[in-house]
Amino acid sequence: MTEQHNHLLAVLGAGVMGTGITALALGHGVPVVLVDTDEEILARAAQNVRRQIRQGQLLGKLPRDIRHPELRTVTDLDAIAPATAVVEAVVELPAVKADVLARASALVKPGTPVITNTSGIPVDELAGHCARPEDAVGAHFMNPPYLIRTVEVIRGPRSTDDALGRTLALLADLDRESIVVGDGPGFVINRVLQRMLNESARIVQEGIAGPEEVDALFRGCLGHTTGPLATADLIGLDNVADSLRVLHERTGDAGYEPCRLLLDKVAAGDHGRKTGRGFFDYGS
Repeated sequence: MTEQHNHLLAVLGAGVMGTGITALALGHGVPVVLVDTDEEILARAAQNVRRQIRQGQLLGKLPRDIRHPELRTVTDLDAIAPATAVVEAVVELPAVKADVLARASALVKPGTPVITNTSGIPVDELAGHCARPEDAVGAHFMNPPYLIRTVEVIRGPRSTDDALGRTLALLADLDRESIVVGDGPGFVINRVLQRMLNESARIVQEGIAGPEEVDALFRGCLGHTTGPLATADLIGLDNVADSLRVLHERTGDAGYEPCRLLLDKVAAGDHGRKTGRGFFDYGS
């Protein structure tokens, strides 16, 4: 059996993405300290991490010959001090991310990459809240991280060569393919994707087509694996709405303003797969 000893990864936030990134790291032998404010959320996350590692191994997406370090879950942010890298994966709200990044970056040693998994907030905007803006880098993982190998890595204007290099080295040890892009609202993926999701929801809202027809057209005509509305359900409609607001506020482009149907579903608690219902019904 083999294992990684040169990293200690701190993951901030035990939601969908934080849990997925934790599973990816442990699945490659990288020890993780997972931080959240709620013990119950952490307990559920630990179960989900084990399940995702098993799924990843069954699908051949995670190695079977690596000893998995024990997951450490904590509510005390001070526990991240020894980390060699930090990945922030809290909710896509600028004020929340800014607060978490400010506190976390002050706890780790200088030169420790502070990686934000933001899906749309400019990295330099968040770096401005860090103790050392030069250590901040973006790494936009896709969901689920163990299944999708490519990571959109964002170099902010103040990101140093060292911070970027350490981030790329970590991702290489996690067997991820990194594509480095520049900074800006939504970067590449979400600048295009979120608008597509919003327009797809607006088409349903206007009665032009139902969710089934929209996704069937994207699968059949454009070769999409799932379709935009099933993708939105997987991301979480609440997360989609938050990302759209970020893009709308920072670009002024009306195409990013969340449509009424999307907001109504979020208000009703129909957030997609994680709640059992979104544009599609996933049962109990």
